[in-house]
Amino acid sequence: MAGVWFDELEVGQVFHHAIRRTVTETDNVMFTCMTHNPARLHLDEKYMQEETEYGQRLVNSGFTLSLMVGISVNETTLGTAVANLGWDEVRFPKPLFHGDTIRVETEVLELRESKSRPNQGIVTFQHRAFNQHEELVATCKRSGLQLKKPKD
Repeated sequence: MAGVWFDELEVGQVFHHAIRRTVTETDNVMFTCMTHNPARLHLDEKYMQEETEYGQRLVNSGFTLSLMVGISVNETTLGTAVANLGWDEVRFPKPLFHGDTIRVETEVLELRESKSRPNQGIVTFQHRAFNQHEELVATCKRSGLQLKKPKD
């Protein structure tokens, strides 16, 4: 088990995740098609080159969000998560493009004991994703139900 037990987390703790990921055109097109998103922003290179300020397709923000959270799982919740409770304050301050490489860091914002589940607690994480230029490309708060360390 790689994740962290609820009672081993501390408010202010920051995880610098080792996994980095270069986003490919295939990632973007497959995710966009699998989720039935017809937006030209993700699929139409000619349109993006000729009619937008970006000059190229944007990576689907749903993929960016999923990748950011997914990269965080190994060091935070793998084997210790009970349930994902929600994502809040999701933001994409800069676009992500094909060929960009992201890294992710996660900060523990809040910890709260569960009133109804004595062996679990609620944790709120702040995830932040940066591109290879150290520009912030995505953030979100994620709340989850997390197991406490089992008593021996």
